[in-house]
Amino acid sequence: MPSDAAPDQSAADGYLQRAHLLAELGRYDEGIDELTALIAAQPAHLEALTMLARMQLAADRPAEALAATETALTAAPDTVPALVARGLALLDLERWKAAAATADGILALGPADAYAQRSAAAILSASRNGQAALDAAWRGVELAPDEPEAHLVLGLVAVRLELFDLAERAYREALRLDPELTGARQDTGVVRLERRRYAATLEDLTEVVDLTPARVDPARTEDAGLRRLLLSAAGWSLGAAVLVAVLAPASPGASRLLAVLAAVGAGLLFGRPAARLPGLRDAMARGLAPAVYAAAAAPLLLAVYALVGGPWPLVGAVTAAVLAGVTALARR
Repeated sequence: MPSDAAPDQSAADGYLQRAHLLAELGRYDEGIDELTALIAAQPAHLEALTMLARMQLAADRPAEALAATETALTAAPDTVPALVARGLALLDLERWKAAAATADGILALGPADAYAQRSAAAILSASRNGQAALDAAWRGVELAPDEPEAHLVLGLVAVRLELFDLAERAYREALRLDPELTGARQDTGVVRLERRRYAATLEDLTEVVDLTPARVDPARTEDAGLRRLLLSAAGWSLGAAVLVAVLAPASPGASRLLAVLAAVGAGLLFGRPAARLPGLRDAMARGLAPAVYAAAAAPLLLAVYALVGGPWPLVGAVTAAVLAGVTALARR
């Protein structure tokens, strides 16, 4: 697309969806290419600029992330997600004073916003620390007591302040709400960027001070690992099915080829890891079997579409992917 031809909303959404899907697969450079194409046509596209900054952070390129946030904040100075990305980039660049000032701005903008409060608390704890960081972390918990990230940040702030009892209680509550946090530092993508950073930092700090994290029921851990894999597989199949459906009217042959590649990719990315997952049969017996079967059916239906064409295999693939995701979430 020429840079002087602004895409319509549906085309812009397509860029964002492709970038998001690529990022969740850890293919950051390809996702950045999608966003760069959109930003070339719409230089002030706030969502694209913010996602670009988060992608650059995930790819360990804080200077590029900071540049993207500065462009975003020029267009919309009071946007909390862009400010959070700016604060994280400044932390990675070890510009502590500027990071703390950014956190102060976030606190002022979102006194009733749980995401703003916990994000500012985390940035403050790494840049300046002190009572303001602890107050913001507590406020984040008060506003969103059921969100594990809020307790994770409280634990992070507490351990840096050497409030070890509080840190351990907060970490235990975060794990109770989401046992998957035990493997959060291996996550990819931008949706869970902060979660991944906070969990990794807290684990590192707890090792230094010799805190013992809360013990998690092995069955819950097995279920959590399978759920995470199922959600990734469902997202892959759903995104692939939508892309195939969009491509089908204009180029049936290309859409069938894409369906084959998506089905094979799903098998390679998710089938073999699922088969090797500890406790797979036990987790299925505990109520995850429908999600497993639905997740397996979605790429098979994409392969059926590649062979016979027609809309119904694609409808089936979308339905199976959605069913897998919804069932996996419902069994938490």
